[in-house]
Amino acid sequence: MTLREDAETIMQKAIRASLPDAAVAKALEHKEFGTGKIVVVAIGKAAWQMAKTAVGILDGRISAGIVITKYGHSKGELAPLEIWEAGHPVPDENSLKATQRAIELVRDLTERDTVLFLISGGGSALFEKPLISLKELQDITSDLLASGADIVSMNTVRKRLSSVKGGKFARLCAPAHVYAIVLSDIIGDPLDMIASGPAYPDSSTCEEAMEVIRKFKIMLPEDAEKALREETPKTLDNVETVITGSVTELAAAGQQAAEELGYEPWLLTTSLNCQAKEAGSFLAAIGRQYAASGKKMAVLAGGETVVHLHGRGKGGRNQEIALSAADGIAGLDNVAVFSFGSDGTDGPTDAAGGYGDGHTKEKLLEQGLAISDVLDKNDAYHALEKTGGLLITGATGTNVNDLSVLLIG
Repeated sequence: MTLREDAETIMQKAIRASLPDAAVAKALEHKEFGTGKIVVVAIGKAAWQMAKTAVGILDGRISAGIVITKYGHSKGELAPLEIWEAGHPVPDENSLKATQRAIELVRDLTERDTVLFLISGGGSALFEKPLISLKELQDITSDLLASGADIVSMNTVRKRLSSVKGGKFARLCAPAHVYAIVLSDIIGDPLDMIASGPAYPDSSTCEEAMEVIRKFKIMLPEDAEKALREETPKTLDNVETVITGSVTELAAAGQQAAEELGYEPWLLTTSLNCQAKEAGSFLAAIGRQYAASGKKMAVLAGGETVVHLHGRGKGGRNQEIALSAADGIAGLDNVAVFSFGSDGTDGPTDAAGGYGDGHTKEKLLEQGLAISDVLDKNDAYHALEKTGGLLITGATGTNVNDLSVLLIG
């Protein structure tokens, strides 16, 4: 098999092992719901997959419910649940309409009833009832994304601009009990930050939110600044939370898949958190160091990098990792780097990520493209498209961060 074929195999096996089906089933295995109603609210990129498992296990017990997921991430009807698709990473009108519908479903519940709240990454954009205008929220979200703010910084701000984030949705569910099953997409699994913590007490403060605004030089309208100074719930007495899959499982599955292909796997970290271009350069440096070692190696790093947007091109953080690495391993016949998002979408593209090897740079130069120029324009997608370096999976049904892998053949 070629390095490219090995990359596809490792990616597919890692994603399959990270699907939330087994984790959700385990969280529901011994759960007693009593005789009251069960209302399901599933939010995030993995919402449909998580809800599918819940419906299969609780068949006939669910009174009503809703799935709110990203466009293209629903895989069909799930009676008796309503299916809504909405905007990500920037919320849109459907985000607001779907969230309002979720609020209506939990509004008149009693203390005998339970809201089964299935939470996955992407929920911050998909599940939203803002305290400011939608346009203002979209502008602030876009500015934070372009600035290179990490997900914790973004959610520290976003939960204060919302009437459902930062523990506020759990209060709307009261007096009903909330049983939350959380699929983590944030390093360290901070429950108050995943999907901006709609059913978990908020550990962040107003001052921290304002510090994010100052750090990234975000312009705020007056009503947004006022909302940022309103404190979020610090205690909740109607919520039980179980955390399920994470990037650790994704990386472990990637390790196993690489080992099955004959590689000696090295896991560097499951906390990768830097600029995408820097991560690519670092992996390339390791590749150059060991290319002539005679070892068949796979070096893995899980986490989530960031991109500072300067150009107006098309791409995502994983594509930038692969392309940046390709610059550093140019000319090496036995080295490749690939990186992918476990949800199947990397930035605002239809690619899960990218693949680059020792020939990528040469292929681009033959077409008049320099990798440094492409990265300056944030246009990794079109460059990798020209070299056959896009990794396409479609919506996967899970969302547990990213995995970057260096292969030495």
